[in-house]
Amino acid sequence: MPTHVRSHCKINLGLHIGLPRPDGFHDLCTLYQTLALHDVLTISARRLPPGESSCITLTSNHRHVPTDSRNTAWKIVESSLAHAGIGAEVSIHIEKDLPVQGGMGAGSANAAAALLGLERELGIALAEADRIHLAAAVGSDVPLFLVGGAVLGTGRGEFVTPMRDLPPTACVVAIPEVGVSTPRAFQEWDGLCAAKAGETKELTATAQPDRLDQLSHVYASVLGIAPAERMSESSGIVHDPSPERKRGGSSEPKFLNNLAGNPLLALVRTGIENDFEQVVFPQYPSLREIKHLLMGSTETGAIYAALSGSGSALFGLYRNEGDAKAAQQRVQASGCKALLTETLPRPEYWRRMFAE
Repeated sequence: MPTHVRSHCKINLGLHIGLPRPDGFHDLCTLYQTLALHDVLTISARRLPPGESSCITLTSNHRHVPTDSRNTAWKIVESSLAHAGIGAEVSIHIEKDLPVQGGMGAGSANAAAALLGLERELGIALAEADRIHLAAAVGSDVPLFLVGGAVLGTGRGEFVTPMRDLPPTACVVAIPEVGVSTPRAFQEWDGLCAAKAGETKELTATAQPDRLDQLSHVYASVLGIAPAERMSESSGIVHDPSPERKRGGSSEPKFLNNLAGNPLLALVRTGIENDFEQVVFPQYPSLREIKHLLMGSTETGAIYAALSGSGSALFGLYRNEGDAKAAQQRVQASGCKALLTETLPRPEYWRRMFAE
């Protein structure tokens, strides 16, 4: 019987960009948060006799989803089979509800879901570090989906550390029709930094890594690293917290419902933000207006609203579902699609993962 896997998306509560690296990427410090919104992947697989080559087929209900080796789900299945030394006939169907390119990590989430579905179908379990390395090779955002909940991302985003979860929080995701090019957004950021630096460019280059390191410590001090899920000392990569690996593990955390003790408010007080807004909003002024609609008034508006990744999706986090619904209506009245959802803490993320 095929395996059905929910492929949950993410938002970036904060995203800070460093300087370009020799490999073409940028160093980042970001705080990921998984959401209840998801695609559904259906995976079926059977082993082939030794010596036979693997065969992968991929379909989707969305015409813009690649159905060949360009797809991240295809890539991770192919590389995982090669790593395990297994030949298999694999079929993947992606029922797409998330935006294809919106800064919500939908394609990366599909890859993580495909890997988990493949393991269940073939009855295998890759080593934790191997899973993360395979995920990072496919995309910078993929490893976070092997952790879930609130996750600190460093490096180019692929070095992930599970943070203590935020309480489940009402969320509205705005999905504009405009598309934002991530490579162009990075180029614009580099140009902005060069213009700001001017004669002090050398000093700026020294300060950027320090800034990212400082921010990672700020986030960790507010949320704290989750116990028993610390980064591996040998590899610098987190151990997998999935219940598939830790049956009989810890119970659901007791979340804070009191706003005074809500760590989300503490994060907002740190000045958490998304650097991409500095270059994306001038290019697409309509996105700034959508953020204003998400924020709303002081009393019933968002606790926090921001661009997710490089966009074009934006999100707002709210004190209650009523405030979130009001924000959804404001955004929809402007002609922009808006989805009502909630943040998904790590235990709930894994509990919902497999759709029976």
